[in-house]
Amino acid sequence: MSTHLIIVENTADWKPTYPNMQVVTAKDYLAQPEYFELKNAKVINLSRGYRYLSRGYYCSLLAEARHHKVIPTVRTLRDLSSKAIYSLDIDCLDQLLQQSFEKAPDPNTIQTIEITILFGYCDKPALQKLARQIFATFACPLMKVEFRHQGGKWVIETIKPLSLNNLKDDQDASFIKAVESYTSRRWFNNIKRPISRYDLAILYNPKEEFAPSNPQALEKFVDAGKKLGIDVDLITKRDYSRLAEYDALFIRETTNIEHHTYRFSKKAESEGLVVIDDPDSILRCTNKVYLAELLKANDIPAPKTLILQKDNYLQKLENGIPYPVVLKIPDGSFSRGVFKAVNKQEVADISTQLFKDSDIILAQEYLYTPFDWRIGILNRKPLFACQYFMSGEHWQVVQHDADSGDYSEGGFCTLPIEKAPKEVVKAALKAARLIGDGLYGVDIKCTDKGVFVIEINDNPNIDEGIEDVVLKDELYRIIIQEFIRRLDEITRNGNHLEVKG
Repeated sequence: MSTHLIIVENTADWKPTYPNMQVVTAKDYLAQPEYFELKNAKVINLSRGYRYLSRGYYCSLLAEARHHKVIPTVRTLRDLSSKAIYSLDIDCLDQLLQQSFEKAPDPNTIQTIEITILFGYCDKPALQKLARQIFATFACPLMKVEFRHQGGKWVIETIKPLSLNNLKDDQDASFIKAVESYTSRRWFNNIKRPISRYDLAILYNPKEEFAPSNPQALEKFVDAGKKLGIDVDLITKRDYSRLAEYDALFIRETTNIEHHTYRFSKKAESEGLVVIDDPDSILRCTNKVYLAELLKANDIPAPKTLILQKDNYLQKLENGIPYPVVLKIPDGSFSRGVFKAVNKQEVADISTQLFKDSDIILAQEYLYTPFDWRIGILNRKPLFACQYFMSGEHWQVVQHDADSGDYSEGGFCTLPIEKAPKEVVKAALKAARLIGDGLYGVDIKCTDKGVFVIEINDNPNIDEGIEDVVLKDELYRIIIQEFIRRLDEITRNGNHLEVKG
């Protein structure tokens, strides 16, 4: 039987008059092993805040890694954090919005109306249907929505998560009714739009220092598209408004949640485009804390890892991992935000800096190998195998100089997939399948103790002269062909695609 679990920031937030349910603090949910082991849980995250990298954010993030069904999901939190993102989803609510306000107060006297939505319920009967649809689109337990009359019509001005401790006393009865109703019925599912056309856009940044594809590789993608009969355009972030003109989006710019790459991915999906990297892959891969929890939950060998919070982290670390230890920010890339500490003082100094930006950091067992394996995977199949060697006498593939801003990289060796150790490829495939069916690069260390998965990367490097050494032009053809396969599959399922002629 499924278990409903309520997460609150403070136990006092769940009043004695509220339903008798299993309630846990955010701090305990993140730290106590009993919640990691909990099966088939339905989690309602009522933390006081959900800002990026806060405890509330991590409760939703790690709930997903633990296979708990959670609201709000991290994707919902990211959507609601920016009107530029959620405005893509509220467009489809416009007709219902206008109908709901047909009997609304005269807009000449009232320009704005604000409502509170509690698990899909609001206290204004005329807006109840609209409130349910907003909740179905953004499954956030408590929301405050402001409507504004402008340009002769009503629009959704803002949608913001609402904290449980901010509910007024006269809203208690409505909250109790809403939460009891919600926990006794099925969860909402979002509806995705179909795909309708053929054409491929590649998003890149010509000025990016650590771009996932060099200019020569980008040209090879364009050439592969021509040979396969589809148009491939290179676009930049300035082309956001043109994205709906394309059938598919291939992101060749380093992704991050706090970045336009995520907005592009989200908009592409909402417009029905085939997109790599998809929003879920970006969410899952760009956070090392999530990946660590995901690997642990699925029994995939990885270096011993601890999730550290600001209080008592030194004691937890020294009781769990011997020195030296690797400390990581949750969303670093290209060896940035990754530090090695050899003693307690170094851990304290590094952690003090890292905790300024994140409520949680990662501590990981130090495993030195002369090189890391990178297995490229596309649609759950191995694509390429590379050895990335450490930079000089350094312990990372890329060595950054914090003072000068310079960096140095180690060498590489690209091998046929069949020449890579079978246990390395097997571990990479198992790990990547936890993320999805997109394009991933799985980093693995092979030691005398066995194979250990370090990271699963969305947006892996595809560079001319490195990853394509074995397959050469065939590598680019395979990737472009995967976009075509996905578009053709939709055609076979009965959705007409308008092919440009």
